[in-house]
Amino acid sequence: MSSDSATPPRARILAVTSGKGGVGKTFVSANLAAALAQRGERVLVLDADLGLANLDVVLNLFPKITLHDVFTGKAQLEQAILPAPGGFSVMLAGSGLVEYSRLTPEVSEKLLDVIQKVAPRFDRILLDTGAGISDVVLYAVSLADDVLVVATPEPTSLTDAYATIKVLATQQQRHGVKLLVNQTGRLGEGRVIRGQLQQVVDRYVTPQLQDPGVPFKLELVGEIPTDGAVREAVQKRRLLMEMLPGCPAAQGISAAAEKLQS
Repeated sequence: MSSDSATPPRARILAVTSGKGGVGKTFVSANLAAALAQRGERVLVLDADLGLANLDVVLNLFPKITLHDVFTGKAQLEQAILPAPGGFSVMLAGSGLVEYSRLTPEVSEKLLDVIQKVAPRFDRILLDTGAGISDVVLYAVSLADDVLVVATPEPTSLTDAYATIKVLATQQQRHGVKLLVNQTGRLGEGRVIRGQLQQVVDRYVTPQLQDPGVPFKLELVGEIPTDGAVREAVQKRRLLMEMLPGCPAAQGISAAAEKLQS
């Protein structure tokens, strides 16, 4: 971000992504937004999973106007910014839109335009991307200042998280991403996983970078313990941060929000 006084301040953009589906990425995006809002930030969550959006389900919202309507000119941008429970704003994508499951020049142009227009109004924008490394996901991630990779301790999740990190390092020439480990079984497991992933990255990814002298850094933002309250909140379509703010998983999310602000 420019420090030039002529440049108006704009939101810090954080892409929340994962190597595979089912790791709680959208749950993390929504509850992290609530935790950041509680800490005084003006937050917008933009559903950048344009083909298989499910942020509306997590938040129990039934939007009349989505990003699809903005993209097609049926609605104004203003109309698509909705208040969400938890004190933040959302822009929802509308699911089952096959035309947005692959990246076209039109989709990339419209997504960029929307983000540029809303960025001056917020302190932080969370892009809830799709899972994996499709061109739509990678394009959405390329628009972000920071990337948060959500993984679980399962071997398949870690393998896919590594694949995502490798692509971000080699294709987007990033020199670091943030890591959040969800569904941990014991305290400190997130730190162990970060160490394991960092070792593999140092060995196989750093030598492929344009400047191998600058190491690629994985920053652990936090860990969210396995907690029955999460399933309960998801089933009730409620934010964990509002329903049970004192439970272990909610405390993990609060700690991650604090780390993001530090």
